[in-house]
Amino acid sequence: MLQYPDLNPIAFTLLKEPISIGGMALGPFSVHWYGIMYLLAFASAWLLAMHRAKAPTATVNRSQVENLITYGAFGVILGGRFGYVVFYNFEQWMRDPLWLFRVWEGGMSFHGGLIGVIVAMVIYSYRINRPFVGLMDFVAPIVPLGLGFGRMGNFIGQELWGRVSDAPWAMVFPKAMDPAGIARHPSQLYQAFLEGLVLFVIVFWFSAKPRPRGAVSGVFLLGYSTFRFGVEYVREPDLGVALIAGMTRGQLLCVPMFLLGVGLLVWAYAFAPRAIKNS
Repeated sequence: MLQYPDLNPIAFTLLKEPISIGGMALGPFSVHWYGIMYLLAFASAWLLAMHRAKAPTATVNRSQVENLITYGAFGVILGGRFGYVVFYNFEQWMRDPLWLFRVWEGGMSFHGGLIGVIVAMVIYSYRINRPFVGLMDFVAPIVPLGLGFGRMGNFIGQELWGRVSDAPWAMVFPKAMDPAGIARHPSQLYQAFLEGLVLFVIVFWFSAKPRPRGAVSGVFLLGYSTFRFGVEYVREPDLGVALIAGMTRGQLLCVPMFLLGVGLLVWAYAFAPRAIKNS
């Protein structure tokens, strides 16, 4: 087994000693690695979007990328928080409605973030008068690297660890408060690799050639839901969230995602216009 490396979730601290401005104390301010990973995620999305927008057939031109990323960021953050509250902690929200707004207490959901991005892209596609499905095909390949950065943030923060394992690469997470010598799957790294790097390679490669509208989005949904569903078998189930039909909440949320991906691919190749390259 491996010992979790001594990684400080705080990257650096500004104003280590509080200062007073107009009688108001400011500081100290700590910058967490998780926040840096979010910045890297949005930065990678911006760079990839700028690259893809160079194509003459691109749904979005380079001057529109900044607004696209801004809409997407709001969708990720608002949807991710709302999804976490509704999908994983609905009863706590009912007891304490204001908990939804206490984002500093942590809690984000990928599936909620995905819904938030979809809503944001519906609004943005209307604003720029572009087809919604074509816009989602443009967005899909720029998402996975950001997911990978997010999972690395989970790993550094010692959250969302895996189930107990005796695999040679299993890792002891101090924050798990397990008895000495108990090791777990580093499931955050599995997800960073599969949902981040591997999914990026698949979707970006698939989108490099002309595809019928909707196909790229379908491949993204199929790929993510398959990888996430599989990793959930070695990821510790969320505390207080009961299994349903033997499936975790994450697996249950992946089922409609998978079916939507299949439906999009069938629609794309059976009915959507051919030779449309959503670059």
